[in-house]
Amino acid sequence: MAFGSSEDVSGVKLLVLLAVMYGLLSALTYSVIHMKFVNPLGNDAPFDRFSEARTVEHVRMLSQEIDGRQEGRPGLKKAAQYIKRQLEVIKERATSNVRIEIEETTVSGSFNMLFLGHNIALGYRNHTNILMRISSVDSKETDPSVLVNGHFDSPLGSPGAGDCGSCVASMLEIARLIVDSGWAPYRPVIFLFNGAEELFMLGAHGFMKTHKWHDTIGAFINVEASGTGGPDLVCQSGPSSWPSNVYAEAAIYPMANSAAQDVFPVIPGDTDYRIFSQDYGDIPGLDIIFLLGGYFYHTSYDTVERLLPGSIQARGENLFSIIKTFTNSANIQNTYKKKSSEVTASTFNDERAVFFDYFSWFMIFYPRWVAKILHSIPVFFFLVMPFTHGRSHSWSAALCDFIKGFMFHAVGIILAVGVPVAFSILRLLFSSQTMNWFAHPYLAFAMFVPCALVGLLIPRIIWRHFPLSQDISIVKTSKEALSDEARFWGAFGFYAVLTLQAYLVAGLSGGFVTFFVCASLLPAWISFCLSVKFFGQRSLRSTMFYILPLVPCLAYSVYFGGFLAQFLIERMGMMGSLPLPYGHYVPDVIVAALIGTVTGWCTGPLMPICGHWLARSSILQFLLHLSVFALALSSQFFPYTMSAPKRIVFQHTFHTAGSSQILESTYDFSVTDSNSLLFLFKHSPEVAKELNITSEFSFESASLSKHNDWMAIFPLSFLFSNSLKFPAKKDDILKQYEFFPKLSVQNPSLNSKKGPRRVHLELYLGSLEEVWVAVLNITGPLSSWSFADNLLPGTETYGDGPQSYICRLSGPSDGNWTFWLEANNSEALRVDLAILDQKLVDPIKRLKNLFPDWVDVVAYSSFMSSYIF
Repeated sequence: MAFGSSEDVSGVKLLVLLAVMYGLLSALTYSVIHMKFVNPLGNDAPFDRFSEARTVEHVRMLSQEIDGRQEGRPGLKKAAQYIKRQLEVIKERATSNVRIEIEETTVSGSFNMLFLGHNIALGYRNHTNILMRISSVDSKETDPSVLVNGHFDSPLGSPGAGDCGSCVASMLEIARLIVDSGWAPYRPVIFLFNGAEELFMLGAHGFMKTHKWHDTIGAFINVEASGTGGPDLVCQSGPSSWPSNVYAEAAIYPMANSAAQDVFPVIPGDTDYRIFSQDYGDIPGLDIIFLLGGYFYHTSYDTVERLLPGSIQARGENLFSIIKTFTNSANIQNTYKKKSSEVTASTFNDERAVFFDYFSWFMIFYPRWVAKILHSIPVFFFLVMPFTHGRSHSWSAALCDFIKGFMFHAVGIILAVGVPVAFSILRLLFSSQTMNWFAHPYLAFAMFVPCALVGLLIPRIIWRHFPLSQDISIVKTSKEALSDEARFWGAFGFYAVLTLQAYLVAGLSGGFVTFFVCASLLPAWISFCLSVKFFGQRSLRSTMFYILPLVPCLAYSVYFGGFLAQFLIERMGMMGSLPLPYGHYVPDVIVAALIGTVTGWCTGPLMPICGHWLARSSILQFLLHLSVFALALSSQFFPYTMSAPKRIVFQHTFHTAGSSQILESTYDFSVTDSNSLLFLFKHSPEVAKELNITSEFSFESASLSKHNDWMAIFPLSFLFSNSLKFPAKKDDILKQYEFFPKLSVQNPSLNSKKGPRRVHLELYLGSLEEVWVAVLNITGPLSSWSFADNLLPGTETYGDGPQSYICRLSGPSDGNWTFWLEANNSEALRVDLAILDQKLVDPIKRLKNLFPDWVDVVAYSSFMSSYIF
């Protein structure tokens, strides 16, 4: 590669300078999102300060000393007892200026919900909630209060240190801090330690439907974790703009972004936030979630050692300050009064506000009415600027050039996304292994940033041969100046239109992203125009004067874009597997498009001026060579490590008849990403040997596991494809359990034969010891049932079967379930039953242990049976 001119050399110098600048910004971003700036306090910290070390001791007890906090396992009850003991200790230390009430409640109920786009009914019984209410001695029972919610149950197969032992531990430390600091809350603070969130938010539902304090809640904070640390981000805020305003005022380490509300619905899952603010309450609140460390989320690697230092300290200090601000806010009274009277609060509105933090240093917040004005100003500037050229021919020609600049910048951004996508597809045409970047996020940037820059620069090369509409002799300006002006205002118009579209048309909360770009481009252009008078149009010095005012904006773009890329890369291991052959390409295409978008966002504002230096054939060749090298090098990286494990689901399936007969026993396997089970068995030779898998094994010759085989984990089973089943022995389970689940008629129908036919049923759970959930799949002429206030959910098509109704039942297995189903005609009702039990037989334990340490295995048993009534 040769550099043929001085401008080529200058272009290389600028490229190196920009690489250094973005490298420094990336290092700053890494430091911030990994909480390097927070100093965690130790066990010897003053009692009037929040201490991460004291909090971690609670996490250690809940996730390490107590074995298994899943529903159906003894550890869940032990965790509840531990929490209650800690609260009693705090109560004993309280002074006379506060009143402390502690309650342990059991909740039962039934309701319908839409989860992951699927209709489902939920029935539950005897789940445990622990509550503490801290109030001043002169407070009343009906005073509006602030709720702080976190769950102490954990997901299948996970110690739950992050999710959500860290949440419960933080709440315990804050409760202690309130007491030890001598602060008497102006309004009551209620801590809800709920014991059934992982089962689709049952604990929160039980509190909202049955507890006497639920009517007093004026604001809430839901504390969650989908990882082991990092930014404790406000992912949802509402239903009014007031909670986010309180957060902006109070947060010591602000970590909030209104754009997160646009991204959150895309991620599989949900939180208790929806119960309090949407489904069963209209309560203003915040959903605050640990977002990094997603590699360990819902895995056996979610241990106390994986917690990111500094994260809990920042969370605790933020929460304590936010709770204080909520309790002192006059607006909380309005929330309570509106339940009993028509009080109009001008401070409340149902519109989303715009807010974002800047490197967690400070936070910017403005309401929607301000956003409507601010986000319209850039478009106004774009439309007005052509008229500053004076003569009629000049302004119309200038507008035409600006529109051309708009189109070319838009094409550049599109190519910045499209070229990496094309490269990712080409790579996978020659490789059977996808997601090589999964355990090495920096590899994704090395693979796709250079080719994204190539796509971004392609229109600049075309522009050189594109004639201007303006007549140089009329406007008396050089062609270079007119070209730069058209490129700049075209790019400005592109971001201005995006700003208007994102917030005012699409209703998204991320319009501030492009507004920040527009607001930064104007001083950059002014700085450039002034510098041209001293250094000339084609001078690197003038270019530097253009870049400098953009640095704060570019820094934020790297901060937010880098965090978003890290977050989504970590989540790609659990986003589900799609049918082959297209499913093989999807993760790489998504990540390539993401990196291309981030690259376009982070470097696009530079292109109107810097593109002159960078759009050189020598630089494009270098970027292309770098892309090809990185793509080739990526094949040498294995996708998974212990710090970024591959997730598989291992189900030991038993098809039963009656309470003591096994009809069939199989091992069912599925994965949650695009590297299929064939990849897994290829790199797990001991597992392949145990399952008698040979080198000729293929999906065509294997027994495929269908969707209805995974009914016990509905609706998560819809994330699976290309699942496999293998024959297993029937006898092992008979040594562990004497009786199996069975559904039977409780008593004969008392209804008239001419009217609806009601069938009373009893579900016997057999000898099963660690039941997580029971799932009913009901087909036929069902018209009503005893669940969910006799209301049926929407129907589902499960597997290849007809339209059906799905109901999940959870709660202690020491008693039978009784319920009724009603049919509106004489046709038979079919009930397919699946029971998920967490206790494993010895052969399953041995097989599970054969998997390599870069694999996380969620293993359980599923007992399936079918009935006709």
